Amino acid sequence: MADDAAARDKALHFDFTRLPPPDRYRLLTNFIGPRPIALVSTRSPGGHANAAPMSFFNVFSHDPAIVILGIQPRLDGIEKDTVQNIRRTGEFVVNMVDMAIAQPMLVCGLGVGPEVDEIALAGLTALPCAQIGAPRIAESPCAMECRVERLIDYPRRTIVLGEVVQMHVRRDCMDAAGRYVNPEVYQPIARLHADNYVTSDRQFEMPGPDLAAVLAANGGEG
Repeated sequence: MADDAAARDKALHFDFTRLPPPDRYRLLTNFIGPRPIALVSTRSPGGHANAAPMSFFNVFSHDPAIVILGIQPRLDGIEKDTVQNIRRTGEFVVNMVDMAIAQPMLVCGLGVGPEVDEIALAGLTALPCAQIGAPRIAESPCAMECRVERLIDYPRRTIVLGEVVQMHVRRDCMDAAGRYVNPEVYQPIARLHADNYVTSDRQFEMPGPDLAAVLAANGGEG
């Protein structure tokens, strides 16, 4: 049985305990995808709006409502403005990205100084938040106000756990009852690898199989 399994194994094998970090990054970002994009807005020490896209991002809990960011430093090892602002203020906004703001999102990712308002530079509109001091982006289909729950520091990555305290959703992105997303309107883009992205404009329903039918097809309960 083990010999049969070994014969069917056509995989390439990578030992991550020995692999250099750039190779680990390449493999992880190539195969774990698509990854949702968080256009993270914060407030600089001078009061300027800061915004930067992050594709090491996802939601991990609803009670409490926790989202997670993974932010690496610049090539010179200095922390990015986003991390510095999050450390100082303990808050940030996750603005989701759709095709309408895809290009402005890329502008926000350019390497400008902390005194530059990336939201204005990208031609976007900053709006005040309800519970935190960082701005949200008006054009985003969904913006989540977050307070830092904790930070986990690694030599080349800071993991940010943020608790969502307020969500702002563009009205047309919800159904008529205001309970569920409208998939015909809300079509976020996501990162694959390098400069490759996908959009969720091709959606389909896939109900789970019937357990009894699966067991019967496999000769019983197993």
